[in-house]
Amino acid sequence: MSTLIKNARIITAEQDYTADIYIEKEKISTIGNDLKIVADKIIDASEKYVIPGGIDVHTHMDMPFGGTTSSDDFETGTRAAAFGGTTSLVDFAIQSKGTKIREALDTWMKKAEISTVDFSLHMIVTDLPEAHLEDMNEMVREGVTSFKLFMAYPNVLMVDDATIFR
Repeated sequence: MSTLIKNARIITAEQDYTADIYIEKEKISTIGNDLKIVADKIIDASEKYVIPGGIDVHTHMDMPFGGTTSSDDFETGTRAAAFGGTTSLVDFAIQSKGTKIREALDTWMKKAEISTVDFSLHMIVTDLPEAHLEDMNEMVREGVTSFKLFMAYPNVLMVDDATIFR
């Protein structure tokens, strides 16, 4: 799908100007004046600002903790984010003690299938025997860029010093 946004007010660090924005396959491909491009959808943004979407790098969607679960899941939380102008988020995928870290990632990826916005995941590691280290390497190759280990919340999220060192 392609979108042409006409007459958008664009503000950058150096300029404040009006132009058209052509979006193809969810990426901006052209910015220019009076673009003559056929698009599936045309939006007149006359006298309106066009700004990039926000990124929320700390969310808790459908997160179990302390016998409760966070109030938003990927359906309601990401819909609310989109209405507020947030177009990307990074949620926490939590490994339960005694399970493989890979299982946690797969569980959160399944939960996130209904996301309205783009997402990525931080991995919370609660149990990391030597045999699971290769899972972490594989996750990095798949795009997981951060792993969080807690020194708080004993018997729930906390890991020992040896695990952190490893």
